[in-house]
Amino acid sequence: MCLHSTKWAVCLKAGHDYVLMNRRSFIVGASGGALMMASGAIAWMSNVGSMVDYEAYTNGLRAGLTIPADIRDLLRYATLAANGHNTQPWRFRVGEGCIDVLPDFSRRTPAVDPDDHHLFVSLGCAAENLAIAAAATGRPGELQMNPDGDWARYAFVGGSMRTSPLYAAIPKRQSTRTEYDRRPVPVAEIALLEQAAAMTGVHLILLTDRTRVNKVKDLVVAANGVQMADLAFLTELRQWVRFNPRSAMMSGDGLFSGASGNPLLPSAFGRFAFERFFTARTENDKYARQIDSSAGIAVFVGDRADRAHWFKVGQACQRFALMATNLGIKVAFVNQPVEVARFRPELAGLVGQAGRRPDIVLRFGYGPTLPLSPRRPVEAVLA
Repeated sequence: MCLHSTKWAVCLKAGHDYVLMNRRSFIVGASGGALMMASGAIAWMSNVGSMVDYEAYTNGLRAGLTIPADIRDLLRYATLAANGHNTQPWRFRVGEGCIDVLPDFSRRTPAVDPDDHHLFVSLGCAAENLAIAAAATGRPGELQMNPDGDWARYAFVGGSMRTSPLYAAIPKRQSTRTEYDRRPVPVAEIALLEQAAAMTGVHLILLTDRTRVNKVKDLVVAANGVQMADLAFLTELRQWVRFNPRSAMMSGDGLFSGASGNPLLPSAFGRFAFERFFTARTENDKYARQIDSSAGIAVFVGDRADRAHWFKVGQACQRFALMATNLGIKVAFVNQPVEVARFRPELAGLVGQAGRRPDIVLRFGYGPTLPLSPRRPVEAVLA
């Protein structure tokens, strides 16, 4: 549309031959221009897709469960869990009286997560969703890791429903990657977040004093600069970005631009914009503003750096995010100081966990509700 406007301006300056054309030719020309613009808009929309259609799609993913819940719907709720790059690195195996939660190594992100740390945290998040939803809809059970820590089993044990206040938050939870409104979170609500995330083997440290929050911000910005200089990291990240509703719905995964308040673009234009405008300076400035706007930082640290504890960290993190959702508090991951190994010791010391590996960093606060992220259909995650 801007290109057409420029063209018209150039023509008007070209001389009186254009200005003196008769009325009929002007109308025909204007109609042709309008037709071209309309055709361009239609082509644009066919490449981008409709946010109305996207909202209907996400509403279907997050439809409520019946009681007792169908197994397929329980798995749908499990897939609404937080996970790195929205890769959804899980598979579910339904057995007699149980559901196994398995890693899907085909969806690894080796540049950002070379030891599969985030992958197993993501499995813990999904398993926690599954356990909460199943217990609340007529299938109470127990969740256990296998001895090697490679996968988990939710076994139905019978008995009465165990409704959790976290259950209603499952379809609403999201990672809200935008600026917040700087309001502090009341002390009573901080206590509720801590209670929800309490889990043996996992330490949660909540930072609300600006001195320590600013130190975390410095680590996030420094680690982000390292990642932005890593071609493998950028190449991997670009593979998981979905620039428009059509692409997000077709893939059912990835980082949808609309879910972080970014413009919707045809995929080709999006890739071009990513190459030209996604820079260390702009990203560092963005993360600094976002942390400055947040009420605080949550850091999760497992007792040990192994898969079983990463899984537990995922459970605790998911419960924290669900309680935050219930309280109207937004959260977003700022995991750069965890992902770039050389920054982990400084972060661990800052939160009083020297000698341990920090696992997850979340910022939290009050902010807007953005479009929800996509998910693959249940059939795609069955083992």
